[in-house]
Amino acid sequence: MTAKAQHYDVIRKPIITEKSTMVGENGTVVFEVAIDSTKPQVKEAVEALFGVKVKAVNTTITKGKVKRFRGQIGKRNDVKKAYVTLEEGNTIDVTTGL
Repeated sequence: MTAKAQHYDVIRKPIITEKSTMVGENGTVVFEVAIDSTKPQVKEAVEALFGVKVKAVNTTITKGKVKRFRGQIGKRNDVKKAYVTLEEGNTIDVTTGL
């Protein structure tokens, strides 16, 4: 498969946190994805962009918090995360290029 522009619209960025590093030991990689993307779209995009085989995709939507900024109430954006489990023998190094 070749990478198309629509694949770059689905995958926004990798998420590098303590929790994502812990699940990464089991062959799982965490990405921030577009809020309207589906699991099959995420699977297709990861396979095309990184050249790996995907076993499963789990998604979560984190609702944006209501915060104050200079006395004004504002709301952070909602974020959708995709936990992508890779087949045995496949790896993605998300720390390169940072």
